[in-house]
This record gives sequence, structure tokens and C-alpha cells, in this order.
Amino acid sequence: MPEGPSLVILREAATPLVGLKVREASGNTRIDLERLRGKRLCAVRTWGKHFLMDFGDVSVRVHMLMFGSWCIDERKDKPVRLSLQFTRKRELNFYSSAVRTLDEPLDTLYDWSADVMADEWNPRAARRKLKAMPDTICADALLDQDVFSGVGNIIKNEVLHRIRVHPETRIGDLPPRKLGDLIREARAYSFDFLRWKQEFTLRKHWQVHAKKTCPRDGTPLSYAKHLGRLQRRAFWCDACQRRYGAAAPAVDPSPAPAPVRTTRGTKSALSRR
Repeated sequence: MPEGPSLVILREAATPLVGLKVREASGNTRIDLERLRGKRLCAVRTWGKHFLMDFGDVSVRVHMLMFGSWCIDERKDKPVRLSLQFTRKRELNFYSSAVRTLDEPLDTLYDWSADVMADEWNPRAARRKLKAMPDTICADALLDQDVFSGVGNIIKNEVLHRIRVHPETRIGDLPPRKLGDLIREARAYSFDFLRWKQEFTLRKHWQVHAKKTCPRDGTPLSYAKHLGRLQRRAFWCDACQRRYGAAAPAVDPSPAPAPVRTTRGTKSALSRR
């Protein structure tokens, strides 16, 4: 699933389309495409994993789900979910994603202060929200989009390794300093993610995600295929990532699987991981 920084790359790539009119809208989406024809694109925005196109009296939200992708001024040989052809022979195409229209103003629908990539990001608000969920484990808290909009599974695993916290530590068991570390690094790592993604070096910087050995102490990493309420993959080091509170593990960790091997995609695939 593309994480917040990948959507920022899409936003930056789509910004030159702002001001253009939609000549044609097509695709297998169920939204009313007729509403978009002739509309001028007023702005493109992101909130976490949502890509937002503001057309004035209506907006389009695109969620990339697990395998979504996009292309600008080119097409793939696969069914297109939404294709927008603009004036000046420009086009934007989305695949394997969820699309819906929004009639309310975006500022009334979205809490921009929860987006870890936004200028409006508010760490104090994040702390208040976290303190209201003391029984939530850190792995789930980092994936809560109402708290850390844009944080995904890669960022979750890497942040917890950075701050040396076990993913099953309850938020209420974290010392205040570690809670501050969690909040700070969720944003800091997201910007590192963005920079590495733009450099095509993201995977080279992974410390624990899809890895087998901890780079800090050389011990084998633990792995859980389904961890926490959200049942997401987790990689961690039992030697250097402390589990605060209860000492007994809630899952039976397995050795980390073999590292993921992938090939580099084209520029239009920057929003995928």
C-alpha cells in the first residue's frame, strides 16, 4: 500500500495540471463522470494516503488501496479505474484504486493537522490522541490514520526500530520521553522516506522491514505475519527494542522471512512500493 510520502510525489507530479480543464473522463469507476467533464482543476492536495483533486464544487478522492498506481501522460495495458484527459493534451490515469466524489469542502472533511507530511502537522494534538488510547499497542497506534495520517507499515516498522521500542508495547506503558520519540520520528522518518523514494534508494535504507538481521547488534529479527488489531506484518529486534510494561510476548515470533527482492519501476510508478 502506498504510504503518505508516495502520495506527496504524486501531488508534486500532478501540480502542473492545476488550471487545466477536463476534456474527457472515463474508466470503470462508479462515480458520475459527467460531473467532471468541462471542470477546471483548481488544486491537488493529499491527506495521508488520500490523493485529492479539487474541481471547485466537487472534489475527487483517490485511495490507492494495496496495489494502486498512476500514470501521467501515458497509459498501462490494464483496465483504468479513472482517466482524466485535460486540455493541452495532458492526462492522468489511475489503476486498481478506490475513487469517490466529495461534495463538501475539503477543509471541513479533513484534519490537516493529523497529516505527518503537512505543514499543519500538530504533534501536540497527536500526543493528546495517543493518551486517549492507552491500551493500544504502538504498532496499531502508528497506523491509526486519525493520529498519524500517511504512516504505513514500512514507516511503522522502521520508526519503532529507530526509537528502540517493541511493537507490542502499549501506548500507556511508554515513558513520556519515548512517547515524544514516537511522535517525532513518525514525521521525521516520513520525510526521509520521501527523499529516499525520490532517489530510488528507499529499500537500501530499510533497517528491519523485510530484513532478517538487526543492523545494530547482528541478532536475528523476529517476525509476525499478523500483529495487533490491524493484523499487519511486523519486523523487530528483541535484543534492542524494549517492550515496556508486560514482559511476556503476546505473539510467538518467527524468524524474519527472506528479504523482499524487487525491480525498479518507471517514473510513473513512484507512488507504488
